[in-house]
This record gives sequence, structure tokens and C-alpha cells, in this order.
Amino acid sequence: MKKVFIALLAIFMISIFAASAQQDDEQVVTLTVEQAVDYAMENSRDLKSNDIDLAIKERSSKYSWNVFLPEITVSGSAVRTTDIDSTLNQTNAMRGMAQAPLLEAEEKYHWALAGNINAQLNLSLAYIYSIKAAKAGYEGGKITWEQSQKQTVMNIKKLFYGLLLQQESLAIQRMSLENARQRANQAQINFNNGRIPQLQLLNAQVTYENQRPEVETAEQSFYQQLDTFAFLIGLPVGTKIELSGSIEPEYVNVNAEELLKKYGENNLNVRALQNNIDILNMNLKALNLSSYTPALILSYGWQPVGTWWTGDLDFTDQGSLSITLAFNITNMLPWSANRQQAQDLKDNIAKLDLTMETLTENQKVQVRKAVDTLNQAREQIDSMGRTVELAQRSYDMSVSSYNNGRMELLDVRDAQTQLNQAMLGQLNQKFNYISALMDLEYELNSDLSEYKE
Repeated sequence: MKKVFIALLAIFMISIFAASAQQDDEQVVTLTVEQAVDYAMENSRDLKSNDIDLAIKERSSKYSWNVFLPEITVSGSAVRTTDIDSTLNQTNAMRGMAQAPLLEAEEKYHWALAGNINAQLNLSLAYIYSIKAAKAGYEGGKITWEQSQKQTVMNIKKLFYGLLLQQESLAIQRMSLENARQRANQAQINFNNGRIPQLQLLNAQVTYENQRPEVETAEQSFYQQLDTFAFLIGLPVGTKIELSGSIEPEYVNVNAEELLKKYGENNLNVRALQNNIDILNMNLKALNLSSYTPALILSYGWQPVGTWWTGDLDFTDQGSLSITLAFNITNMLPWSANRQQAQDLKDNIAKLDLTMETLTENQKVQVRKAVDTLNQAREQIDSMGRTVELAQRSYDMSVSSYNNGRMELLDVRDAQTQLNQAMLGQLNQKFNYISALMDLEYELNSDLSEYKE
């Protein structure tokens, strides 16, 4: 009996822990659009990779002056000479003249110790533009980093509002399903009271049953999209999220020409391309200076050599100092690899200039397109707002007449369809307005809140 009690207690505790774990797993995270952006900015792997790229360019810019560091090498050698007879005889003779004890061919006289410290510094006017190019590369890296940040923010916001649109559409479908259920119930009451034939009852029931799988499929698709969105912003896989917000645009009063004149140069793509052109020009100047100006080479070497030829270990300095002014004549030849590289740089600069013209013209097109979309969406939102009101009145009147047996089910379904289309159409135009405004702000790299009505 005691064992049975223990087993039951264990099962009870396990069930409690399982229920608690399931409750934790099903915990819902409520997200606003700002919170979704914060999650993405904190957890995006692409943004973290861009942070590393920027750190690399920053380090390259910070230490670009290291081209002025001399190249210093230190080495040491022990050298054994096989034949030292001539040197030893000469040393013995010199010592004999000085009446010193003559040296014998001992093993140590075969050896010499040599050290070498060499410092070389190459100086060229080309280094000036090499350093400038490195610093410009860092500025370009900051532009690319800013692009990735703003692109991520815009994409997450669009996804968020797209999910809100899908959520609102699902709510309309659920409302339609509930209305179909109520009509089926009312049809059952009317049939029981002898007010409608059985065929009309069956039509109402079939309509309701046909709508159920459509709504269930829409729900499944929506929840799958939520899971994908949670993954994209960096939430743990399986996190249940709930969107908090509404598709309500903040209207702005803008003019395309005024925006282009005021913010046209802020475009990040234009700035990035101009930065690339500047870097190529600096590289071209550096290449020309290295070709047509001399390089100054400073070299100093200290080379102490120790021998035992005088009896004791004696060091002599065989170092040297040299100052060289060098021209590379080959690099000046028009058909040399150096000059061909310079011509390639010129051609690439010309190509980027053409790309800049295309990019500038395309920016005008995109800005005008976004402004037109804003104006059109604004008109459609107002127009569809009035349509929704009329469709709602028509539907309410149809339902009332149907409930009283004065209208066919088909008429109610038509009224419901028209109402749904009007509501979804208005929501789509609101989403288009929000999306176009985000595109416009990204294209101009500017906050247009000053133009809000």
C-alpha cells in the first residue's frame, strides 16, 4: 500500500511539473512594432556581421599611419669556418712580431658569432593618399553599416504591418464565419417555425460549413508567419507572440520636387557610391605618385661579429648606413603593368560616374512614385471609408430582412462579400500608405515627421 501511495505521489508531482513546463512553453510575448525592431537590432546575425566589418575598417583607418614604421629585423648566427689557416698564420705572425705567444689551431678559432640588427624605412609621397584612402574606406564602412541598420528597421516594420494586415483579414474572416453560424442558427429557428423551406435551411448550413476550413487554413498560415517573424527578429524558436498595434497611417503633406531639393543628397546609396569614387581617385593619385616620384629608402644595419683570433672574444662592427633615392623607370612606361592598372582605375571611375547619373535619376523616379502612392492611397482610404459605412448599413439591413424571412440567403451573402471587400480594400490601402512612407523616408534618408498633418 505504501508503494502504491509513493507511486501515485510521484505521478502527481510529474504531472504538476509537466503542466508548469507546458504553461511556460505557451507563454505569449506581446510585441509592438518598436519592440519588434529592438529585438531585431539586438539579435540580428547580419547586423552583428556588419559590426565586425565596420570594426575591421575602423582599425585599418586608425592605424593607416603604420606605413611610416621602419621594418626592423634582428638576427643572430654562429658560423664555423672550415679553413682558418691563412687567418691564423697571419695572426700568429702579427703576434710573433709583437713577441706574444703564438696561437694554435684550436677549435674555437673556427667559430665566429655574428649579430645583425637592420632597420629600413621606405618613404613615398604615395603614402599620403594611401592613408586618405584607408580613412575614406572607414567612412564608407559607416555608410554601409547605417544602410544595414535602416534597411533592417524598414524590413521589420513592413513585416510587422504586413502581419497586422493578415491578422485584420483573419479577423474579418472569423467575423464572416460567426455571421454564417448565426444565420444558420436563425435559419434553423425559421425552419422550425415554418417560415422558410428546408432547402433554405440547408443552404445556410452548407455556407457555414464551407467557410470553416477556409478560416482554419487562414489561421494556420497566419500562425506560421508569426513563427517565421519571431525567428527573424531573434526570439527563441517556438515563442508564441501576439502583435499589438493597428494599421493607422500618419498622414504627411509632401511635394516630390521639394523633397528632392532638400534631401536628395542624403540618399545612402548615393553617398556610398560617391565614397567609392573618392577611394578610387585616391588610389589613382597614389599610383601616379609612386610611378613618377622617387622613393626615399633609409637603411641602417648594425652587425657585430665576435671572434677568438686575438685570443679572447673580440667584437668588430661591420654595420652600415645607406640613404637611397630610387626611381622605377619601368613603371613610367605607358605599356607597363603599373600604367595599365592606372588606366583600369580611370575606366572604373568613369563607369561609377555613369552609375551615379543612373542612381540620381532613379532616385527622382522612386521619390515621385512614393509621393504618388501616398496621394493615391490617401484618396482610396477616404473613399473606401465611405464605402465601408454604406456596405455596413446594407449588410445590417440585409441581415434584418433575412431574419424576418423577407430576403434570400444569397442576398445576405452578397452584402457580406461587399462589406468584406470594402474593409479589406481600406486596410490594404492603409498598409500601402505606411509602406510607401517608409520607402520614401529610406530613399531620402530623412525623417519626414515635420510634414505630418
